[in-house]
Amino acid sequence: MRTDWRFFDQTIGELIMKFLVIGLGSMGKRRIRCFQALGHFDVVGFDLREDRVKEIIDKYSIRAFLDVDNAFEQSNPDAVIISVPPDSHHIYMKMAILQKTPFFVEASVVDTDMYQMKKDVLSAGLLAAPSATMLFHPGIKLIGEIVKSGSIGKISNIIYHTGQYLPDWHPYESVSSFYVSNPLTGGAREITPFELTWFTNVFGFPKRVCGNVRKTITILGAEKIDDTYNFLFDYGSYLATFTTDVVSRHGTRRLEIITDSHQLVWSWDKNEIQVFDGHKGKWDCIPYKMAKAETGYNANIGENMYIEEIRSFIDFVKKNNTFVNTLENDHKVLRLLYAIEQSDKESRFINVEDL
Repeated sequence: MRTDWRFFDQTIGELIMKFLVIGLGSMGKRRIRCFQALGHFDVVGFDLREDRVKEIIDKYSIRAFLDVDNAFEQSNPDAVIISVPPDSHHIYMKMAILQKTPFFVEASVVDTDMYQMKKDVLSAGLLAAPSATMLFHPGIKLIGEIVKSGSIGKISNIIYHTGQYLPDWHPYESVSSFYVSNPLTGGAREITPFELTWFTNVFGFPKRVCGNVRKTITILGAEKIDDTYNFLFDYGSYLATFTTDVVSRHGTRRLEIITDSHQLVWSWDKNEIQVFDGHKGKWDCIPYKMAKAETGYNANIGENMYIEEIRSFIDFVKKNNTFVNTLENDHKVLRLLYAIEQSDKESRFINVEDL
């Protein structure tokens, strides 16, 4: 890890860190906002598109570059944020590894060169943090605590649905103009491991999986991608049914956990978790606070979970402690995605332990 901090801020008694945000699209902008919300303004941006570089300079008053080598040289960053499309993650991960610079990388869907990069990160003793945004959602945090406490009894089955309408992701541009229209990085294919990262953190990895992957409707600009992933997880003592889609006209995240004594229901439309206690015969509601969403985003996509994720990454780099996700776990989630797709092609259950 680099230790050439720029200066010591006497007013707050902390070392000031320097960050390089690689990729200045929707997520890159969000990460810059996160840094600034946390009081970190020594941030530099890079993108291949001149319009994005100009926008970042004008909107956030930071330096930005069209050449990544120049961006590294000029910023001499203590950490890097990789916010490019998923099929380009490996390019900049390798660059950060070569520069021996800690990095955070957005949610993955493609595992290009992942085996080698895991080895390189380990041998270099480098800090690497794959995104796990939903684990910073206050509702998911509460659900994780409840499940892991065992207070709701023995799980029988789980039902989860997450759905969004793909054209709503970037209403300011056509679906065909960004990565969600590419079959390799398609919207439903990408959102599946994004959700599985928190789901497997809370419930663990299943023993086996069977899945269906389909294109069910026509979305202009997304003619080549599958829009729905539907699959069953076999945990041995209980089952989980899971659907992700990019056809739902109302953005949806809904979870139901059925146990031998309780029933937990969560919808991100309500800032609360509902738990039915079978012994008492009544519902209890556990509220939580969700910050306001940035203008132009779904009202339920509060900025607080992204801010907390970046705060956790900064602490990870400064204190050399742990992050909620690892490259190894991230890769395991991707292999689970590939098992779902394999199951669909071969019409059979896939043993997760064989991955």
